[in-house]
Amino acid sequence: MSAPAAASGNTAAATAGTPGLATQLRRFVRREPSFALGLVLFGLILLIAAFPQLFTAKSPTAIDTGSALRAPGAEHWFGTDEVGRDIFARTIHGTRVTLSIVAGSMLISALVGGFFGLIAGFAGRATDMIAGRAVDVILSFPPIVLGVVISGVLGPSITNLVIALSVVYIPVFFRIARSGAISESGRTYVEAARSVGLTERAILFGHVMRNVLPLILVQYMILFPLVLQIQAALGFLGLGVQPPTPDWGAILEQGKNYILFAPWISLFPGLFILVAALAVTLIGRGLQKRMDR
Repeated sequence: MSAPAAASGNTAAATAGTPGLATQLRRFVRREPSFALGLVLFGLILLIAAFPQLFTAKSPTAIDTGSALRAPGAEHWFGTDEVGRDIFARTIHGTRVTLSIVAGSMLISALVGGFFGLIAGFAGRATDMIAGRAVDVILSFPPIVLGVVISGVLGPSITNLVIALSVVYIPVFFRIARSGAISESGRTYVEAARSVGLTERAILFGHVMRNVLPLILVQYMILFPLVLQIQAALGFLGLGVQPPTPDWGAILEQGKNYILFAPWISLFPGLFILVAALAVTLIGRGLQKRMDR
């Protein structure tokens, strides 16, 4: 057999012996049933967020004082609030608002923190030292305290809530990207890229960043439930989304004055927060296990 034919045969054999992405995913799901459960739960939550009209035809802001503070029943599955708004409709429509705030703020944190973390970890000691000290100052504050301070200064609104949550978690993504860039900068492929004349910028954004992105993605999934809880806490304190816009945290805050005789107002959005946090936690842990292998 000629050399090209042998090489072709070896390549085909190697390709045939390597399972496809779908096969690898199925095997991983079988090994990690909790990961599959997280995917199912979060998929359902995303479906609710994308198409709330499929789950309820009621308006989340319609007021019916004649139905105020009704307990859960056939007409109002989750009951009503003090002005007769349907809690099921508000919880369903609040899914989109809540997830948009959390996902959007974390995306900003990941982009900003990841960008500057990559530069600080790859550029050198002086840049790393200056940026590291600034990050250490922000990290010295507990996330919930920093979120309350920023939201209190800026005022309660969706935009200001996104800004507050973004600022709180920029340092976390900065550190993840920085440590990844430092680790990757000592790899052989970086030296090889320099030897063939690639610029530092091309190496950083063309090669190093690609290997650091999985770390940022896993951190995103791990932090998601924490940011969700802080967002709900800020809403509970009246520093988040303002009525009548439906939001899980805002509904919790709305129901705190009626918790003794109308607990359903806070109960059901609280359960949605719990399920969403559980789903993303299971997905994040599964991805982390996958990366550690």
